[in-house]
Amino acid sequence: MRDLLARAAELAADHRASLADRPVARAVDTAALNAAFGGPLPDGPTPPGAVLEELARAAEPGLVATAGPRFFGFVIGGALPAATAADVLATGWDQNGFNAVLSPAAAAAEEAAGTWLKELLGIPATASAGFVTGGQAANTVGLAAARHHVLAEAGWDVERDGLAGAPRVRVLASEERHATVDRALRLLGFGTRAVEPVKAGPQGAIDLDDLARKAGDGPTIVCLQAGNVNTGACDDLRAARAAAENAWIHVDGAFGLWAAANPGTAGLLDGVELADSWACDGHKWLNVPYDSGFVFCARPEVHAGAIAYRAAYLTGAGEVSGMGDLTLESSRRARGFAVWAALRELGRDGVAELVDRCCRLARRFAKTLAAGGAGIANDVVLNQVLVSFGDDARTDAVIDRIQRDGTCWLGGTTWRGRRYLRISVSNWMTTEADVDRSAAAILRLAQ
Repeated sequence: MRDLLARAAELAADHRASLADRPVARAVDTAALNAAFGGPLPDGPTPPGAVLEELARAAEPGLVATAGPRFFGFVIGGALPAATAADVLATGWDQNGFNAVLSPAAAAAEEAAGTWLKELLGIPATASAGFVTGGQAANTVGLAAARHHVLAEAGWDVERDGLAGAPRVRVLASEERHATVDRALRLLGFGTRAVEPVKAGPQGAIDLDDLARKAGDGPTIVCLQAGNVNTGACDDLRAARAAAENAWIHVDGAFGLWAAANPGTAGLLDGVELADSWACDGHKWLNVPYDSGFVFCARPEVHAGAIAYRAAYLTGAGEVSGMGDLTLESSRRARGFAVWAALRELGRDGVAELVDRCCRLARRFAKTLAAGGAGIANDVVLNQVLVSFGDDARTDAVIDRIQRDGTCWLGGTTWRGRRYLRISVSNWMTTEADVDRSAAAILRLAQ
């Protein structure tokens, strides 16, 4: 086992060392890739060392340098050294993070990391913190807590009686909300038709006047955004709380919630502490390995009431824990180790600097591309840049060329009926040289 794990670490380290120089993506022979992984299942066993080498050889042609410094698609971070190493340890330790009986160490790591996260993100210290897989799970759990609370306030036990015959719950959300909100509403039985869309302003933040007109009495959930997925715009959380003072406020802050950790951008999230639940990712701006996300709730008893369950065979399942009782999985990876390690590696100042640097690099991207003749569609307030090269067909052609070129990788998006290159700067490894090299390639390919 010692030699096997040492070889696995060596292969992983070789890959990480190659990220700065290798093509970000390359043409893949899908048939050859499938053939390398496929074939009949062997009848007999294969030595573990041979399996490891076969896996490394088979996977290499299909690996994308998403953890590298020039991957600018989908708001994807890299993985910090300490967090990566901690995740290797977590795999070796193989802890089930359901409760403190199964892993006292995992429980302690999540307790400490959750406390630090709340301090950094401006969330009340008394809030609960659940370590989930990502933004989808975080939004689903947060909205489950919202459902529990607003219906309980109306005298309805949704966990016992379901939604059939329940009082109507109004869900107000921006017309530019993230798709995970709609999926969460489907999974929770509301259906997407429950959403009453609220207008968005010029940069994609929620229109407060329209929100105030639509907010009212009765069970109501308001979904706000910290970081519009296209523009980076943040909803005015303090004013939204005043406009919908009786509603449950849920903040989808998959990447934008990290703005609160940087003094230079914290003003964008003024009033964040006034919300009722929050969703955030670790594998985006915190640069923790996949998969890592967080859900916070201002009312821990509501959080647990919506999610926890009890079974006689679950040792130590008496009191609410901060682990399996706040997340959707029972058998769950001990994600807190990598988060704890990332926060220890960076410290408060390091997190702030990481967020600030990514924002500066996004502005550098926008300035360089604009000087080269590209159109920039958004105010670059965080790490998102929308770029066009004239008509939609030409913009899509440029995107295709960039993805085939390999210097950097970015995707396309449709915003306000137009096609754009969407640049997200989230990786701890990205430097000014990476941005300049990528911008030069984009302008070259656009010609």
